[in-house]
Amino acid sequence: MKKFALIGVAGYIAPRHLKAIKDTNNYLDVALDKHDSVGILDSFFPNCAFFTEFERFDRYVDKFRNTKDKIDYISICSPNYLHDSHIRFALRSNTHAICEKPLVLNPNNVYKLMDIEKEYNKDVNTILQLRLHPTIQDLKKKVQAKLKENPSKIFDIDLTYITSRGKWYFYSWKNDLIKSGGVSTNIGIHFFDMLIDIFGEVQNSKVHIKKEDVHSGFLELKYARVRWFLSINESFLPTNIKQKGQRTYRNICIDSKQLEFSDGFTDLHTKSYEMILDNQGFSLEDSLSSICVASDIRNCSLSRIEGDYHPLCMRFNDV
Repeated sequence: MKKFALIGVAGYIAPRHLKAIKDTNNYLDVALDKHDSVGILDSFFPNCAFFTEFERFDRYVDKFRNTKDKIDYISICSPNYLHDSHIRFALRSNTHAICEKPLVLNPNNVYKLMDIEKEYNKDVNTILQLRLHPTIQDLKKKVQAKLKENPSKIFDIDLTYITSRGKWYFYSWKNDLIKSGGVSTNIGIHFFDMLIDIFGEVQNSKVHIKKEDVHSGFLELKYARVRWFLSINESFLPTNIKQKGQRTYRNICIDSKQLEFSDGFTDLHTKSYEMILDNQGFSLEDSLSSICVASDIRNCSLSRIEGDYHPLCMRFNDV
């Protein structure tokens, strides 16, 4: 049984980590969050120590740092802009780190973390659960088989991901570009990671729309041309999805064929933890390409909406 600490236990994604720790028969020893609405702990680890001040959490972790009772892993579910600092804290506390995506916001931070990882001889793992989805794994096998038959094959892909968010979103850190990285980072980075993993590294990137609730652009990968559209605005949901009362729409169309993967997300964090505990987790290097893409999208100038662009771009008046 491994001992865990968790930073950001009051957050949206934390319950998936709590479940993964419990499902892998391990123990959460201590948790931190500046908010004290953490009754969720009663369902998983009611005897877990809890702090709202980082200083007290730091002292608790440090107390056991060089003993047989030390923390083995620190799971990080804090806001995106704090990930880098919290990963460094984990490594310097003589523990491994498990961090939610995006691992960090800027590529330079990845390289610096690689140095610190070596210095302390500890591992940084990230959650790239979409790579573990059965449908996505099956897609990767099919793509590899087609590329073996035809190494010059280029796939045409439309990616559409709309996950509705309420008014609260625009008052939270998630709507602060400096803190979250914006829509492409917040909701898109795991799709970019998945596409790069299957279809190869980025050759070219264009961004056509960059608003607080919509990002859209074009990615040229080694083996694919990707028109992508990401939004938190429910007005972009297809009519049939709205009629069902659903607020999320995921769609990947590859060479005019729809890829259905609405289900199968329930236990992907647990699978991620199983791999990490078996020393097969996703590393800093695995995360780098998608972080580069998201950073480039955030910092680049807009391209004219012409040539290859996602069909939903036509909804904007300036087209």
